[in-house]
Amino acid sequence: MIVAGFPAGSFQTNCYVVAPGAGEECVIVDPGQDAFDGVQDIVREHGLRPVAVVLTHGHIDHMFSVVPVCAEHKVPAWIHPDDRDLLSDPAKGLSLGVGQQLFGGLTFTEPEDVRLLTDGAVLELAGLELTVHHAPGHTQGSVAFGTQGSADIPPILYSGDLLFAGSIGRTDLPGGDHAQMLRSLSRVCLPLPDETVVLSGHGPQTTIGRERASNPYLQELTPPAGPHRGM
Repeated sequence: MIVAGFPAGSFQTNCYVVAPGAGEECVIVDPGQDAFDGVQDIVREHGLRPVAVVLTHGHIDHMFSVVPVCAEHKVPAWIHPDDRDLLSDPAKGLSLGVGQQLFGGLTFTEPEDVRLLTDGAVLELAGLELTVHHAPGHTQGSVAFGTQGSADIPPILYSGDLLFAGSIGRTDLPGGDHAQMLRSLSRVCLPLPDETVVLSGHGPQTTIGRERASNPYLQELTPPAGPHRGM
């Protein structure tokens, strides 16, 4: 399995290219600012064929390059409906001052093919199964994507700005809600196996077990009662 990631642009947002193996189809997660060239380098290096872009949320640092990447490979972009309007109007997700323009007035549009994510859905893309976990709190349309593990590969959670190594996403921007964030962390993250690898939107990778033991935000939470659906 190939999981190639790199921090993109001035925001250093992690973009991931995921595929079952070299020469196969792939999925691109969160192509942020200046991510286009990095995606192309990985695609060429491994002989990959992109089939979709999936977005953990609509903040500009995670979707800045979604239009050029989708256009280059003629693939759809998947996003939760509660964040769809941020694709064409990313300023809605930021706290801009009076008269302040986003990147000097730069305009944004949606990709030609936008598809909507639903909580609990399993996306079968590029030979992968990505389970969608709606996780509002950072934005109303934030999601995390989970993959099942195997004998050789641990389960993975692409957490976006839900969970970081040692911290969590901010909730002080428009659409943020700290109480929702804590509920999402409890519902999505706490029930996962300790060996689950967390590939977040910013910073280094971690594991659920490490965060359960040391992340102060998770230590304050209790997992929801009842069975939890799979990754």
